Amino acid sequence: MGDAQHIAMARRRHNRTMPEPIPDRIPPPPVHAPLPAPVRWLLLAFAACSLGLGIVGIFVPGLPTTVFVLMAGWAAARSSPRLHAWLWRHPLFGSMLRNWADGGRVSRRAKWSATAMMALCGVVLAVSSAPRWVALGASACMACVLLWLWCRPE
Repeated sequence: MGDAQHIAMARRRHNRTMPEPIPDRIPPPPVHAPLPAPVRWLLLAFAACSLGLGIVGIFVPGLPTTVFVLMAGWAAARSSPRLHAWLWRHPLFGSMLRNWADGGRVSRRAKWSATAMMALCGVVLAVSSAPRWVALGASACMACVLLWLWCRPE
């Protein structure tokens, strides 16, 4: 057998064993009508601040990540298609935006994470020297948010 025949056989074998590429299963981000330049700049600044607070919220208990990422996605969708597309396809933030766009869904993991962080904040408020009315008021607000959150579809 010649070299050409070996190469042809190897190609056929390779084509049989290689799986087909998986299509991109992430739907495209929604497109919005363009706004005037000053409004876009303000929304872009809001998106950047919200995203920054969302990132800080990953590490700081009590600071919500999901809410800030959703606000960043909303503002980016109206100000920067490139930033919005990046957020939409991001491994961490993208699922939050896509779930919310798909009927306001919140993942069970996000619900449990929020519950754990709010419980931790409630305990810290209870054992700290914060005035009792502050601890009770903040805990009542967190309980209302958790009730709303757990009523959201998954």
